Amino acid sequence: MARAQGARAQMALGFESVYGTPPAANSFWKVPFASSTLGSEQPLLNSELLGYGRDPLPPVKDAITADGNAVVPIDARFLGIWLKMLFGAPTTTGVAAPYSHEFRSGSWSLPSASIELQNPDVPSYRMMSGVVANTINWQMQRSGLVTATVECIAQGEDKATSSSAGTLEEMALQRFGSFNGEIQREGSQLGNVVSGSVNYTNNLDRVETIRNDGKIEGADPSIAALTGEIVVRFADTTLLDQATSGAPCELRFAYEIDADTSFELVAHAVYLPQPRLPIEGPGGMQATFAWQAALDPVTGRMCTATLVNDLDGYANPT
Repeated sequence: MARAQGARAQMALGFESVYGTPPAANSFWKVPFASSTLGSEQPLLNSELLGYGRDPLPPVKDAITADGNAVVPIDARFLGIWLKMLFGAPTTTGVAAPYSHEFRSGSWSLPSASIELQNPDVPSYRMMSGVVANTINWQMQRSGLVTATVECIAQGEDKATSSSAGTLEEMALQRFGSFNGEIQREGSQLGNVVSGSVNYTNNLDRVETIRNDGKIEGADPSIAALTGEIVVRFADTTLLDQATSGAPCELRFAYEIDADTSFELVAHAVYLPQPRLPIEGPGGMQATFAWQAALDPVTGRMCTATLVNDLDGYANPT
């Protein structure tokens, strides 16, 4: 008997034209991922009734919840699929490669997708429909693999023994590494940075109505948030002075392989708190700034993500 293994698992993703309705077969990408908890679950409610002795009565099924996360590589091509889910369709410029895809925060309309998790050995094919991306977060450091965790909310999940995705569109994977990363403040490289983190959320609101199929009506975006941390060696008072003044600054989190292959997220108005400056021994002192971004009145948005690659857009494959 065959047993499912993660090494044989595949993830297929395609954008929906109608919320909760998967696209036609052969309209999906084969998407790389490191791990996934995407799926649906339905807990059981214990019976509270008395008078039947010490042995409990049968449990009752509770509401179905379909959500989870996917850990995906920050790369030059596939990342644009997840950015489209998080921010909406990009503005793409260029008449030939390289193309620049600009994603802006603040959209009230976010696209939904269908994601099929495939375990061909069993066989088991689980199609999650009405998938909307809620959050993305990643760490920046000096070395190591660069991955992002994308959390999603789905309308529901359908299980089958054969795939509904058809033939998957494949793209060459070109990953960014920690060596390619940098953090800039006001257009200049921020010095003495030990590590950094970025967390963007759409704060999706589940529309949980009464239905006979156990699915939700949708997931509506609320007030977005962009936060993170910067850990720096205490070498000057630039960030401390900004925190004291309360003035915002621009922070740029970027990865670049060359002029034709890059990704950056720019937070246009970042506010810093005043941190403690602990002395923890004879070694160097470090300060942690838990920053928050807000609407920038000049650009009219909180952040901009730009992906430069050789793709002319992010419509579904056909």
